[in-house]
Amino acid sequence: MELVVKSVAAESVKTATLVIAIGEERALGAIASKIDGLSGGLISAALKRGDIVGRAGQTLLLPGVPALKAERLLLVGSGKDEELADRPWRKLASAAYGVLKNLGGSDAVFAFDELTVKGRDAYGRTRLLAETLLDGEYVFDRFKSKKADPRALQKITLLTGKSSQADVERAVTHAKAIASGMSFTKDLGNLPPNLCHPSFLAEAAKSLSKAHKNLKVEIHDEKKLKELGMGAFLAVAQGSAQPPRLIVLNYQGAKKSEQPYVLVGKGITFDTGGISIKPAAGMDEMKYDMCGAASVFGTLRAVLELELPINLVCLMACAENMPSDRATRPGDIVETMSGQTVEILNTDAEGRLVLCDALTYAERFNPRAVIDIATLTGACVVALGGHTTGLMSNNEALVGQLLEAGKQADDRCWQLPLFEEYQEQLDSPFADIANIGGPKGGAITAGCFLSRFTKAYEWAHLDIAGTAWVSGGKDKGATGRPVPLLTQYLLDRAGV
Repeated sequence: MELVVKSVAAESVKTATLVIAIGEERALGAIASKIDGLSGGLISAALKRGDIVGRAGQTLLLPGVPALKAERLLLVGSGKDEELADRPWRKLASAAYGVLKNLGGSDAVFAFDELTVKGRDAYGRTRLLAETLLDGEYVFDRFKSKKADPRALQKITLLTGKSSQADVERAVTHAKAIASGMSFTKDLGNLPPNLCHPSFLAEAAKSLSKAHKNLKVEIHDEKKLKELGMGAFLAVAQGSAQPPRLIVLNYQGAKKSEQPYVLVGKGITFDTGGISIKPAAGMDEMKYDMCGAASVFGTLRAVLELELPINLVCLMACAENMPSDRATRPGDIVETMSGQTVEILNTDAEGRLVLCDALTYAERFNPRAVIDIATLTGACVVALGGHTTGLMSNNEALVGQLLEAGKQADDRCWQLPLFEEYQEQLDSPFADIANIGGPKGGAITAGCFLSRFTKAYEWAHLDIAGTAWVSGGKDKGATGRPVPLLTQYLLDRAGV
């Protein structure tokens, strides 16, 4: 779908559908009042009948009139002015798109410029609007015999004043890239695990590299992982017939001398739990255990589209965790790339094992900062639910940057502590560290484990176990998060 920006009067635009906002308690803004006058009181009559009262997300479709160039009017409730914040703003956009996608018109015009969203300027509110609209058209029907019917809607025009046009156009440009990255992430996450395995992701990385001359790729196979001494990574993969892959994508958008940012994604393409096998119910959703790697792919896609003036290294630690006669057992001890030894008490705590070696590997890039992204713990879902990503870090400045990026992107995270008391839960009588710390504070002890491998640089860990996908029912699927958060963080670092 095409998104364009214009600075013209709403009543002068020829379109299949003109979308305007109605405030709660039937309040008409300047745009709605003008349209109402030109239409001979069409909107006032609908309000008087009680067809719409302006609650956030409420919609009413009206026919056009000869005095207007729009074939129809779509009224969307915006609620009370003082309550229009991020969530109702997105609700408003989703409701409007939900009506438009089922209409016959090929285009629509949104006349929302006079609306204000708490804490957001023209750029901020437009980007949320544009991302919501673009994300709303996502469909994953690759494996269905009957595909989704093609939608007539091909273009949406956002109206704005001339003074804010540059900011609104920049917001749309950023939103398009972020939505593209989210779509890429969701496609990877939603693929079945018999197709989306480590080698498949490696090929996806190669294809991306071929399309962009400033992107280089390296694929490290089992032999190379052994040479590197990645004993923890290999221990996870050894029970599967699918060989592991460490994917290294290096984007150069700035001078070679500039330190890169590094994103590290957990790419467990299917997680049975290994010998510590998971319950059967819902195990199909363990195909989403690679959403950390998928979100790194998606963020890189957005960075490539925007050609950000930064250097970025993306590491995806990809493996399949299966039970077999070759699988790692509880009680096994392995040596990591860092030289530290790990007693594996639970083979279902495998994500931290592939990540710890990838985090050690990240040192060689002399990074400005390293962020790992992983569907790491069910404990994080218990702590924060499905709305907020867990954040842990060894650097408070980095924490502040990510919290602010999450706020601006409306893709929020929340800091959890890494106090020394939690580190003690990982003590092992037989190795340097155990891979689990018991039932208490499971998300935090997982972060503590990773922190043992990040002493050489500024590091943050994002636990996306609750935010990477939606479980069960017809709405089940990958969410594309935290691509908006990560892209915003990089936009901030790039200063664009």
